[in-house]
Amino acid sequence: MKTKLTSLIIASAFLAGASFNSSAAMDPYIETALIDVCKAVKSNKLVRYSNTMRSYRFKDKMIAERLMCNGDNVIAFAEKHNAFKTAARLKRRVGSVSITDIAALDKWSVHY
Repeated sequence: MKTKLTSLIIASAFLAGASFNSSAAMDPYIETALIDVCKAVKSNKLVRYSNTMRSYRFKDKMIAERLMCNGDNVIAFAEKHNAFKTAARLKRRVGSVSITDIAALDKWSVHY
């Protein structure tokens, strides 16, 4: 019984530590990758955008749904900077409408 209680206490302490790590700073590599994607979106050059996405192995749908550039979602960010080609591509990739629990999604926000 004592071993089960001890393992339960250790597991709960581990899970509590894991929940605090979710608010930790973003990995520098990921932050650089997301900044590069925001810059590629802003450039309105589909070749540059495609090469950036391919080099970091990101998917258009994932970026369109989760990336925030300077406080705006990536599609609004592209339209705000007159990058209508990349905005149209991202809109096509979002595709069909689905109901999503907004609180469950992690949003990536990058300021540069």
